[in-house]
Amino acid sequence: MAAIEVQYGKDLLRRDSAYEAGMTSVLFVDMQRIWCEPNLDPTHPHDSNSYYHRRLREQVIPNQVRILEAARAARCDVLHTIIESLTLDGRDRSLDHKLSDMHVPKGCPEGRVIDALAPVDNEIILPKTSSGVFNSTNIDYVLRNLNTRYLIIAGVVTDQCVDMAVRDASDRGYLVTVVNDACATYSQERHDAALRAYSGYCWITDTETVVERLRALKS
Repeated sequence: MAAIEVQYGKDLLRRDSAYEAGMTSVLFVDMQRIWCEPNLDPTHPHDSNSYYHRRLREQVIPNQVRILEAARAARCDVLHTIIESLTLDGRDRSLDHKLSDMHVPKGCPEGRVIDALAPVDNEIILPKTSSGVFNSTNIDYVLRNLNTRYLIIAGVVTDQCVDMAVRDASDRGYLVTVVNDACATYSQERHDAALRAYSGYCWITDTETVVERLRALKS
């Protein structure tokens, strides 16, 4: 099927349009110690030899580091969303998180972004208490203030919080890129099924392609 182009002002846009300087942001979804280090997640206990943690360690985190370095070099805006309550007792959490017994208290060390992706000055951290970052943070307001048109998404988990970010961003008018080999969920089958399910909302590509396009912004 041929790619569809849409007139946007003077531009013709496609889902895989080349990124533009000053209009491209990267969002890392829930890359926190509690979800990314073995045996810290009380709701999904996985040891270091599980599929999930092997994929994170061997592929996803190294790829995200490459994307992060390229984004910083291109002076793109970088945002990190984390699951973290605004309170110590979690009374501000969504009903779903309360029913799921999902609670990362405000300031909890396990809730920090992993060291490999640690935010630097001027990178934005958005704590959320729902699966969808657009539902429980002001990310849409922030992205529009940053003049974002192209939103690159990577993180965990592919079929839950990443899924919500992709669909909600697309519905709000962003051109979304999902980096296939920089996302993870608890099985390859779930990962592949998720990408098939929301492929109509985004451009799905790989780390190498994204890094090359980010590097092109510097030229």
